Amino acid sequence: MTLLLKLVLAPLLVVGSSLAGRRWGAGVTGLLVAMPVVAGPILLITYLEHGAAFVARAASASLLGLVSLAAFAVVFARVSRARGWLGTLLAGWLVCLALDLALDLALSYAPVPVWVALGLALAAAWAGSRLLPEPGEAGPVTLPWWDLPARAAATAGLVVALTAAAGRLGPDLTGVLAPFPTGTSVVAVFAHAQGGPPAAAATVRGVLRGLGGFSAFCFLTVVLVEPIGGWAFVVAVAGTVVWQFADSCRSFGK
Repeated sequence: MTLLLKLVLAPLLVVGSSLAGRRWGAGVTGLLVAMPVVAGPILLITYLEHGAAFVARAASASLLGLVSLAAFAVVFARVSRARGWLGTLLAGWLVCLALDLALDLALSYAPVPVWVALGLALAAAWAGSRLLPEPGEAGPVTLPWWDLPARAAATAGLVVALTAAAGRLGPDLTGVLAPFPTGTSVVAVFAHAQGGPPAAAATVRGVLRGLGGFSAFCFLTVVLVEPIGGWAFVVAVAGTVVWQFADSCRSFGK
């Protein structure tokens, strides 16, 4: 059952986000993939394999991991203007991984209250959106037949690798790494390779817009998973949808 979730759930969600982006633009892809389409399945699988207390601590650490994800988005957008997709991805991953390891080290000395972690995640999303370059205009893109299968395969590989290591990594590092830009990397790299820096910037701008909903998911998981078990994920998903809907209405109102 858990293997099926690893191989199917997150890849399908990334493919769905990609299809939405084809219809409504790269920013929508980024917004959707910034919802917990990868970290959500990772935390759910972690809950099934390691229990409620483990995943509550991991989800709290995931809020701090969103700070690293915001940094990845900014680095990716800025480096993409001067480098190809591989160099851009490596630069973003190095920054994100360095921050993740620093956060894990900090958690080993002192736990961070979930309210503080939530505030840091939201502040990072706000700051990151103001550090992004303007996306510019992306040209027309012709997509190869293997585009969606490649996105699904890349996502599945990253999810399998992280969940397989969860028991050895412990809850803090598992949680910090759960928001590691797996799905985000897939869609951002494809956007950069196919549409250039403007498409890459538009994609990660959408990612930063989506981090509020992601934060709501992690926070609700932390506070509810031990009292109500797996139903916490249902409530957390609903909370994410409500947050994103409210944010979209606010943006539309502007």
